Amino acid sequence: MRQRQEKDETDGSDVEQVYAREHQALGRLAAVMTGDVDAAAEIVQESFVDLVRAADDVEDPAAWLRTVVVNRSRSWIRRRVVARRYLERQPPPEHDPPVDPADAEAQVDVRRALSELDPEQRAVLFLRYYLDMSEAQVAAALGCRPGTVKSRASRALRRMKEVLDG
Repeated sequence: MRQRQEKDETDGSDVEQVYAREHQALGRLAAVMTGDVDAAAEIVQESFVDLVRAADDVEDPAAWLRTVVVNRSRSWIRRRVVARRYLERQPPPEHDPPVDPADAEAQVDVRRALSELDPEQRAVLFLRYYLDMSEAQVAAALGCRPGTVKSRASRALRRMKEVLDG
């Protein structure tokens, strides 16, 4: 038990050292590949999580991380290309209803308020109110409890009201 505990502590500090040495360069690599700083940060973070899980099997963590970051960046790019192609194939709406300028301004305000929310809150509001899903359905879709859906929706609506009332 004592040997295993000492090994765990060593593995943690080794990963911390690799993180300190490699994090910035890996972030730049992912950002250059994806063209998206937020996606790059997520890719690097997920790669380090995978390193922690696989630490016992990895001989050269820096090289392993570079490979993982490159592969995840490529996957991210492929997903974006597929999504773009899908959207391009969608038929245009048959007609766009005339937009009242006041409605257009309100839409801009709502989008701005939505951008102030964290992604989980936006997802809850979209699923709950735009797709008209029940709290249980939203919870199942997001892999959380219905109570979490309720609290996220409540906080999100409160934050949107603050932004809209400005």
